[in-house]
Amino acid sequence: MSETTLRPTPQPPTTPQTPVGARAEAAIGPLGLFTVLLGAALPLIDFFIVNVALPAIDSDLAAGPAMLELIVAGYGVTYAVLLVLGGRLGDTAGRRRLFLIGMAAFGVTSLACGIAPTAWTLVAARVAQGAASALMLPQVLATIQATTQGPRRARAMSLYGATAGLSMVTGQILGGVLVAADIAGTSWRAVFLVNVPVVLVGLVLAVRAVPETRSDRPASVDVPGTLLLALSLLSLLLPLTEGRAAGWPLWTWVSLAVFPFAAAAFYLTERRADRLGRTPLVPPSLLRLESLRRGLMMVVPFSIGFSGFMFVIAVVLQQGLHKGPVAAGLALVPMALAFFAASLAGPRLVGRFGSRVVTAGALLQAVGIGLLLLAVQRDWPGLGFAELAPGVAVAGLGQGLQLPVLMRLMLSDVPTDRAGVGGGIMITTQQSALALGVATLGSLFLALAETSGMREALTVTLLVQAGLIALTALLSLRLPRIVR
Repeated sequence: MSETTLRPTPQPPTTPQTPVGARAEAAIGPLGLFTVLLGAALPLIDFFIVNVALPAIDSDLAAGPAMLELIVAGYGVTYAVLLVLGGRLGDTAGRRRLFLIGMAAFGVTSLACGIAPTAWTLVAARVAQGAASALMLPQVLATIQATTQGPRRARAMSLYGATAGLSMVTGQILGGVLVAADIAGTSWRAVFLVNVPVVLVGLVLAVRAVPETRSDRPASVDVPGTLLLALSLLSLLLPLTEGRAAGWPLWTWVSLAVFPFAAAAFYLTERRADRLGRTPLVPPSLLRLESLRRGLMMVVPFSIGFSGFMFVIAVVLQQGLHKGPVAAGLALVPMALAFFAASLAGPRLVGRFGSRVVTAGALLQAVGIGLLLLAVQRDWPGLGFAELAPGVAVAGLGQGLQLPVLMRLMLSDVPTDRAGVGGGIMITTQQSALALGVATLGSLFLALAETSGMREALTVTLLVQAGLIALTALLSLRLPRIVR
């Protein structure tokens, strides 16, 4: 990445072309961009890094299935619930300030996770870590939107999308390596403790290189909207993630019954606030942007399939095929490399073919899933790195052509002064879908594995993911052809 690419062209601070909320003096440099992308990587890595550490956590803390589900869900649900609020607070109080607070809190809560003496204290620390992530991550997109323009913004958004996708894959790889390395006898604790030095470096860089930005029209916190959004997400995600392990007690069904009423109340409250000229937490008027609305419709099935696959493959490799954590992590290296290569090529391909790159990516991902299905039927139980590599590599190539482009597209028409809200909506949707993927595809797989065996369970799960990919391919045909 060259210095020339990232250095902005100086502009007068009051020209008509300067968007509201964007100032020439607040332009971000290469080091600042690296720093905020580091902040984007940490929360996503930590969503996936625990997948391969769960057996070691269970063994050390005698956690049990229900508690292990809470260790995963406590982070993911809290993270999803508070993301939009985090974006709003950054717009109001300053995005750099909230980024620093969120990153510092992420380091402290990661330390708390790493030294947790019991399963319940680990769950509590993970909940707090999810809240810290929700403060930090929305500021990344909002800062990029507020401090870049034109080709520089397109490049920065492509890098953000690449970072997000690569973090989700490498998190699982890193988790396997750290657990197996057992550094100073830390075992699974290293997957959390590794964040502490990274956060310290990130804080130093952020103080030096990340400019402060905020909305020129800051809005107060939408308390009713925040509470109703939290109720909606909690009533859906918590019973789905915890229900199977807990044996589907009465509270899970009551919670699921509450969800449609909470979601309807949230929508009506936000629409009324929008009509009265207030600034709701999730403005319905913002969802009228075609690029954002259609992109959100695509990112839901994509993220459900992605997170479900990552969880299932970790379980299959460790519990079904009795691979160690390193082998379970390294099996995804071809996916990470292919995703990275596709992400680098994406901006040039988008310039030539527009949003049809997303369609091509979905088709490639489908081919990758087909290769994995063939390998499962042909090579089970001798499924190893060589047998998995072609399928995961082609799937990773397809994913790398989809996610960065979708993220760039979704925020392309969001006004700069609403960048925090727009980024919060996008990340909340993605994070909720990631949590939903683990809950639904993960529960389906585990239920089938108990009755039909892991091979059949994996086959069915991959077929469901193929259906989700087909849906994303169809939806991609409705995306705006030109991606700004």
